[in-house]
Amino acid sequence: MPNKQCPRCNSLNVIKSGIVARRQRFHCKNCNYFFTVQKQGKQIDNYYVVKALQLHLEGISYREIERILGISHVSVMNWVRKYKIKVPENYEYHPTYRIFNHQELTEFMQNPTNLKGAGMIITEIGDKFMLIKWERFRKEK
Repeated sequence: MPNKQCPRCNSLNVIKSGIVARRQRFHCKNCNYFFTVQKQGKQIDNYYVVKALQLHLEGISYREIERILGISHVSVMNWVRKYKIKVPENYEYHPTYRIFNHQELTEFMQNPTNLKGAGMIITEIGDKFMLIKWERFRKEK
């Protein structure tokens, strides 16, 4: 039997204890806990967790993050709660974003008019680049 580990106490003092729903059941002799073989859950790469939190801090909505990264907006909300991320409230600016490939980004950056009047950040997302720009709301007179 491969070295099974108790999920409750992490002990290796585990024996087989029957089959339930066609899955092997185990019994931990240290803490008297019964468990079955753990199924492999989907683990999202930490790279995407960090990117999702960065995008949230930049003011991008949960649904937009879902569309950009392909990760559930509920997962992003759970990460925001888990890591206690607070977005600073600043109503004078509002972010806009665009997705570029490398060539499009270099063409965009070569035009000086694109670089004036706003703050911006560029972040890599897979093989694409996301440009986030903050433009002041213009008060019309």
